[in-house]
Amino acid sequence: MATIMMLVMIGLLLLGFPMMVPLITGAVIGFVMTFDGFSQMGTFVQQMMGGIRPASLIAVPMFILAADIMTRGQSADRLINMVMAFIGHVKGGLAISTATSCTLFGAVSGSTQATVVAVGSPLRPKLLKAGYSDPFSLALIINSSDIAFLIPPSIGFIIYGVISETSIAELFIAGIGPGLMILVMFSIYCLIYARVNNLPTEEKSTWRQRGVAMREALWPLFFPVIIVGGIYGGIFSPTEAAAVCVLYAFLLEFVVFRSLKLADIYRIAKSTGLITAVVFILVAVGTGFSWIISFAQIPQAILDAVGISDMGPVGVMITICVAFFIACMFVDPIVVILVLTPIFAPAIASSGIDPVLVGVLITLQVAIGSATPPFGCDIFTAIAIFKRPYLEVIRGTPPFVIMLISAAGLLIAFPQIALFLRDLAFR
Repeated sequence: MATIMMLVMIGLLLLGFPMMVPLITGAVIGFVMTFDGFSQMGTFVQQMMGGIRPASLIAVPMFILAADIMTRGQSADRLINMVMAFIGHVKGGLAISTATSCTLFGAVSGSTQATVVAVGSPLRPKLLKAGYSDPFSLALIINSSDIAFLIPPSIGFIIYGVISETSIAELFIAGIGPGLMILVMFSIYCLIYARVNNLPTEEKSTWRQRGVAMREALWPLFFPVIIVGGIYGGIFSPTEAAAVCVLYAFLLEFVVFRSLKLADIYRIAKSTGLITAVVFILVAVGTGFSWIISFAQIPQAILDAVGISDMGPVGVMITICVAFFIACMFVDPIVVILVLTPIFAPAIASSGIDPVLVGVLITLQVAIGSATPPFGCDIFTAIAIFKRPYLEVIRGTPPFVIMLISAAGLLIAFPQIALFLRDLAFR
C-alpha cells in the first residue's frame, strides 16, 4: 500500500499538480485499501476537519494579516534604514545589514515570503550596485529570510505545537537563541566575503542620522516586544498576541504612519484570505494523510526498518534532522511538519528528548529546506519577485546551507542554545 501511495503522489507531483492534490489522492488511496472502500469516508473527513479545529491555529491568519499590512506599509523600510545607519559603513556592512534586516522583519512578520519581498526588493539593487554578485545577494536574502522560521512569531512553531501538543509560548522563546546564532554565522561569512572580494563600504552615518533612523524604527521595533514580552510576562497567550499584532499593525500603518488608506483594506484582506485558505487546506489534508498512514502502521514499519528504537537521543535527533531536511527539499514545509511529526513522536517520547528542542530542530530543517534546491518554496518566491533564472537563484546557496546544517549540529551538541531562554522564562 505504501508503495502505491508514494508512486501515485510522485507521479502527480511530476505532472505539476499543487501539493494538496497528491496528498489527498494518496490519503484516499490508502483509506480505500485499508477500509475496503468508501463506506467509512466520513471518518476520514472528520479527521481532516479535526486538524483545523485547534484554537491555536487562529494565530496563523492573524500573523499573516499583520505581515501583509506591514509589508505594504513602511515598517520594513524603517527597520532597514535603522540597521544601515549603524552597520552599513563596516566591511561587508551592506550584506550584514541585509541579514539583520531580514531577521528583524522576520521577528515582526513571522513570514519568510513576506521578508523576501519586503527586505529583498529595496536591498538587492543596493547589493548589486556595491559589487556583490547576484547569486550571493539572492542566496543571502533567501536564507536570511528563513531565520523568520525561528524568530517569533513563527507559523512553523504554531503548526508543530498544535500537532505535537507542545507549548507554543515555549517554542517561541526557544527559537530566539538559534535565530540569533545563525545571524552571527551569516554576518561572519558576509564579512569574509566582502574582504576577499575587496568590496566598498557605505558612507558612515552621523550620530544625528542614526538618532533619526532609530526614532523612525522605534514603532516597528515594538512588535517583537509585544509578542515576546507579552507571552513571557503572562499578559496574553500566543494566539492573543497574534490578535494584538494585527491591531498594532493596523494602528501603525493606517493611523501613525498613514502609509495605507482604508481603501487598501479589501486588497489586504483578500490576499490574507487566499494565503490562509491554502495553509488551512494543507493542514486539513496533511492531518488526514497522517491519520491514515498511522492507522495503517506505515510509520512504525519505516522506523523499525531504520532501527530508530535502538538509537540514543543523539541518533534520534540526527535521524529527525535528515528526514525533515530531505523532505522539505521537495514538499511544502507545513505538509512535512504535519506528516512527519506524528511519525517520529513515539521515538521522541521513548528517548526522553525535550519536545521543545525537537521543535526547534524541526523548524530549523524546515528553514533549510525552504531555501534548498530543488523545490525550496523561498527559491520560487525569489524567482517570481526578482525575475531571475532558477540556476542563478540557487548558485549561491551552498555556503548558507552548510552554515545552517552546522547550526543544527551545534543545537544537537549544545541544546542550551535553544533551551536557555526557555528555562529562564518557564522553569
